[in-house]
Amino acid sequence: MSAYPLLLEPEELLPHLGDENLLIIDQSKIETYLNAHIPNAIHLDFKDLQLGQKPTPGALPSLEQLSVVFSNLGLTLDKHVIVYDDEGGGWAGRLIWALDMIGHSRYSYLNGGIHAWLQAGLVTEQGMLPIEPSDYTVAELNDDFQLTKEQILSRLGQDDFAVWDARSEKEYSGEKIISIRGGHIPGAVNYEWTKGMDTDRGLRINNLEAFDTLLNSMGLTKDKEIATHCQTHHRSGFTYLVGKILGRNMKAYAGSWAEWGNDTATPINAGNKP
Repeated sequence: MSAYPLLLEPEELLPHLGDENLLIIDQSKIETYLNAHIPNAIHLDFKDLQLGQKPTPGALPSLEQLSVVFSNLGLTLDKHVIVYDDEGGGWAGRLIWALDMIGHSRYSYLNGGIHAWLQAGLVTEQGMLPIEPSDYTVAELNDDFQLTKEQILSRLGQDDFAVWDARSEKEYSGEKIISIRGGHIPGAVNYEWTKGMDTDRGLRINNLEAFDTLLNSMGLTKDKEIATHCQTHHRSGFTYLVGKILGRNMKAYAGSWAEWGNDTATPINAGNKP
């Protein structure tokens, strides 16, 4: 396969498992990975790509840390990265955002991850796979794929801007409070990430045509810049990914509600309406 699509089905990947230019990264729980993973897939702990510090624990770590992580994964410029997880695309989507941020645009998401792979009855391996490290340097980040709190504040209310909140309905309304304050960014629309997965089809993304229609009805149209977030930009890894697949101009707000909800100066709306 000379060019891999952004959204890759398990049956499409199977005959190419031996391709030398592939780097398959599994972000499942370590127990899941050790028990069953796609042949040649290596494991990545999601914590390795998180800053883990207030006020933005979901931000990316330093350039030096990113260089170490991707070198330890054996990433090179010519590698096409296949990403998947065991939860329907949250961590995998976040990894795709990280690849966007470091300027590596050769990637695909395995639709449904390990659940869809197992549902299809495809071959798996067990145990930890040894990795041949590379010397990958992340010299800078591409800020075209993220928005800061200040940038979002400056864009609120503009016709060509939208916010997709991937949290639960109770977090969005303010009924469930995780940060100092509950509620949502003014104008943000809510669609919880897990609603976008088909549990009957191995957590594959819902029908894309219907999903596209849904996003349009929510005001998340192709002519807008769309910021997506959750609490720490994990769940919104999925919405970032789906938006990209459906041709939206997606930007991650990595600070997410951990930053916004803990800043007493940011505007907040409560209730079920934007």
